[in-house]
Amino acid sequence: MAQYRRLLQLGLPITTRPFRLADRMLFRSLSRDDDPLLYGEFFESTEDDPDTAEWYRNLIREGVCAALAESGREDDPRLRGMAHKVISSVSAFLRSELVTDPLLKRGGNSWQLHPEAAPPSWWSVAMLAAMPSLQRERAGFVERLGAYLGQPALDRSFMVTVGKTSMRPTHLLMGDPLELDNKGAPKDVPLALHFIELLAGLGQLHASASAVSVLQQLLQDLDGDGVWHPKNLRSQPKAASPVSHHYWPLAPDDGGLSARQADITFRLALIAKRLGWHLEYA
Repeated sequence: MAQYRRLLQLGLPITTRPFRLADRMLFRSLSRDDDPLLYGEFFESTEDDPDTAEWYRNLIREGVCAALAESGREDDPRLRGMAHKVISSVSAFLRSELVTDPLLKRGGNSWQLHPEAAPPSWWSVAMLAAMPSLQRERAGFVERLGAYLGQPALDRSFMVTVGKTSMRPTHLLMGDPLELDNKGAPKDVPLALHFIELLAGLGQLHASASAVSVLQQLLQDLDGDGVWHPKNLRSQPKAASPVSHHYWPLAPDDGGLSARQADITFRLALIAKRLGWHLEYA
């Protein structure tokens, strides 16, 4: 899915061969087809455990929904049906008591996510941000999601246990994911931009004080032509999270100033457009 979304970010037309070939498998992933091929790298972990297989399959479906929604297929009934299922699961979590205490003590100082907790993931949020018609249908949920994403993230590290496997859940959003330094600047600029862009797509940027603050800081570094031009820009900001793998960078750092400026300049303009701001181009 990351490669599919990467091609979308690069602007490759969805009518081209790479997308046509991938679409067949992605849409099959949304169905009840139990072909082992559809489990990808997770197949060996799912062979003898139906519950584990269903968990991994739902994980794959969330990523597929995000990819297909971002490709402009929000009206496809197969995508819409699965999108409603994903949203209903997250909505039940946001309405439950687990939303305030989703962790279980595992022994010692370790914690694990409650098996019935279904917090939003980066994929489910990206899916919804790319489906404005669905946002209108589930307006109440969008408001609750925005409020949740504006809350401080959990301050405890935890694992997700699936069958006999435990993993660190980098795909989950347990509140506001932005980490800021003592000057209020994001420690991971690409991740911050991705989060801000998703909130803008949801119409919920106002819900996250940290996202608003980071955006204001970045906007202050725009020059008179709207180009991001901070002082002492020695290198392109580096991504620290795999969440933004598909997203950053679009322009490789070739050592020149313009290459270092390009991605953030583009992202700020795109965020502004999603916020409904009027842009003028020289």
